[in-house]
Amino acid sequence: MIVAPKIRGFICTTAHPEGCAKHVAEQITVVKNRGLIANGPKKVLVIGSSTGYGLSSRIAAAFGSNASTIGVFFERPGEDDRTATAGWYNSAAFEKEAKSAGLYARSFNGDAYSDAVKTEVIDAVKADLGQVDCVIYSLASPRRTHPKTGEVFKSVLKPIGETYTNKNLNTTTGVVNEISIEPAQGDDIAQTVAVMGGEDWEMWIDALMAADVLAPGVQTVSYSYIGPEVTWPIYKNGTIGRAKEDLEKVQQSLDAKLAPLNGKAWVSVNKALVTQASSAIPVVPLYISLLYKAMKAEGTHEDTIEQMDRLFRDRLYSGEPQPDEAGRIRVDDWEMKPELQALVGQRWTEVNTENLTEYGDFAGYQASFLRLFGFGLEGVDYAAETNPNVPVPSLA
Repeated sequence: MIVAPKIRGFICTTAHPEGCAKHVAEQITVVKNRGLIANGPKKVLVIGSSTGYGLSSRIAAAFGSNASTIGVFFERPGEDDRTATAGWYNSAAFEKEAKSAGLYARSFNGDAYSDAVKTEVIDAVKADLGQVDCVIYSLASPRRTHPKTGEVFKSVLKPIGETYTNKNLNTTTGVVNEISIEPAQGDDIAQTVAVMGGEDWEMWIDALMAADVLAPGVQTVSYSYIGPEVTWPIYKNGTIGRAKEDLEKVQQSLDAKLAPLNGKAWVSVNKALVTQASSAIPVVPLYISLLYKAMKAEGTHEDTIEQMDRLFRDRLYSGEPQPDEAGRIRVDDWEMKPELQALVGQRWTEVNTENLTEYGDFAGYQASFLRLFGFGLEGVDYAAETNPNVPVPSLA
């Protein structure tokens, strides 16, 4: 079939297998061009490994440190008349590239919140690797079924206390409009914390510890975002912010639990980027468009692979993690430079539909969004027929 992008709201319902493979190959090239990561991890588990920061973490570990990797994700395979999700194609491409490089790579497709998947993964670690020395937790899901109670929790992106009104970018039309978001009601906060907080991260580490598959000196990282004040009502001070506060409490708990292994838990605060998760957050796409324009102009723009390579290379395995006052690693440091934020803030007050191209990089935003699904990559013939039914080798 010939595969073209079909966009509905903030998601693309199709993905291109060759395009996704090209995107993965480009990320691998970025890492390899920077050379090997000194003292990097060798056996890495990535929970949420198929897109965005999780995928780039797996690539950085494998091709920056020659690490064996196990990836966990929940993606839909392709059929003869329907494409797979981008994450499925990404994982297929990653495994193929890893095998070509002589690297161990094994994947698990299922509900990472479940006890069954945890058990399956732990059995694989025991059988194939013995122990892991790095655990990346990068799950992004709108819902979670609790493995003990069976209760289904649903996260919401809402402000707390009062309605939030601000500028917004309609990513379909390119119109800068205004959006109002009603505040959290009832148990919205608790539901969001249950999905996006730290409980499942802690359950994973507890299960791995109990099975004695964490190596001495193990490091585990979960990802977060803080961002500028203009996004705080919907992010840092909203329901998702409460979940991230819970994540930081869990990080401290895990630090104590890992101490006997001389291990360490981290929360890494990453840069605002176009990902499948960020595209769904109101207000954020307009901010990202302005941010991209400013950072590209000063030569400091990074995508997920540059961010994760820098996290591994310059922070986690350099001996200089450079934590902030709250103990978090900040690879959003270039984004949050005061002078850059002042420029973006000024443009935020002035931006409208007419001057969006002058102040923002909406074209770059759109291109980044399409690349997530394998579209718009050089060297891919999008007019040619392609087979959507691509296997992930370790799942075949």
